[in-house]
Amino acid sequence: MSEAGHNSAGEELRLLIERVECLEEEKKAIADDIKDIYIEAKSRGYVPKIIREIVRIRKMADDDRTEHYNILETYASAIGLDLL
Repeated sequence: MSEAGHNSAGEELRLLIERVECLEEEKKAIADDIKDIYIEAKSRGYVPKIIREIVRIRKMADDDRTEHYNILETYASAIGLDLL
């Protein structure tokens, strides 16, 4: 490979790495913002663990959510656990 081709490949790689680094910084900032919201919720009397669970559930597709709760109910029933 020629020196010019090597340099352009190196430059391209450096730019890709810098883009990833920038996104990692943004991701950390967003994670910190989310953490702050959970701290605020807790200070207002809410249970962050439950809020996290609701957020996780809301991300599920309707069919996946239904399947999840059907399986959960089946397993709970199998061990004699009353969920509600």
